[in-house]
Amino acid sequence: MEEASRRLFDFNAPEELGCWEIVNDDVMGDASESRMTVSVESIATFQGTVLLDRGGGFASVCTYPQPFGLSGYSGLRILARGDGKRYRVLLRTDDEKEGIVYDSPFETKARTWVTIDIPFSRFVPTVRGRTVAEAPRLMANSIRRIGVMIADKQDGPFRLDIDWIDAYGVQE
Repeated sequence: MEEASRRLFDFNAPEELGCWEIVNDDVMGDASESRMTVSVESIATFQGTVLLDRGGGFASVCTYPQPFGLSGYSGLRILARGDGKRYRVLLRTDDEKEGIVYDSPFETKARTWVTIDIPFSRFVPTVRGRTVAEAPRLMANSIRRIGVMIADKQDGPFRLDIDWIDAYGVQE
């Protein structure tokens, strides 16, 4: 068996940015802000400011719904450079913005590129940050949205650079 990987995003094509949307706590009346841009070096930058003033405190970016076709893959691998804060990868198996989201945190190192492997088995089903024990387990072939979020009461500016996102796994 050899490990296979498939590049999902490398941010080389301008249209890749067009399949991502911002979802911040302003949808609930709060004031955090964020944006995602792509540099000439094909690095996606998710940055902004999380504000806890009104009880909110999250910023996120996620893909529009699409069939990723990840059957047979074991997880996501991301090459990222952070600011030392904790982020979350969010996966959805439907086309909605509400409901169950599969969530897995990851740590960054300030100004240092790191490769982050997140097995699909590590994703926890949640609704608005609360674990949903009776939810079905995540099935890779059902993933329709991929996102990144900063939350967890991390007030202030943030910046996460992403070089690429792969699906990885063992293929026979």
